[in-house]
Amino acid sequence: MLPLPTLRQLEYVVALAELRSFHGAARATHVSQPGLSAQIRAVEALLGVRLFERDRRPVLVTPAGAALLPRARAALAEVRGLVEAAQA
Repeated sequence: MLPLPTLRQLEYVVALAELRSFHGAARATHVSQPGLSAQIRAVEALLGVRLFERDRRPVLVTPAGAALLPRARAALAEVRGLVEAAQA
């Protein structure tokens, strides 16, 4: 079985893409900035693509990141729906 990114890692990816700042995304996801950065690097290594351009401010989403972002959002929405259905 292939290793998969965790839901938490997908939350970090989406937060960084939306906020375009490691500091802001770390604050929004309640993790340290070094921790967020390490998790983003881990996801990129796992997927084999660079999702963000870090050398620019604000942080830019790469074309590969832009292509994968809708799927990350959809995966998180599906899990939220699963939890809501279980609670209903």
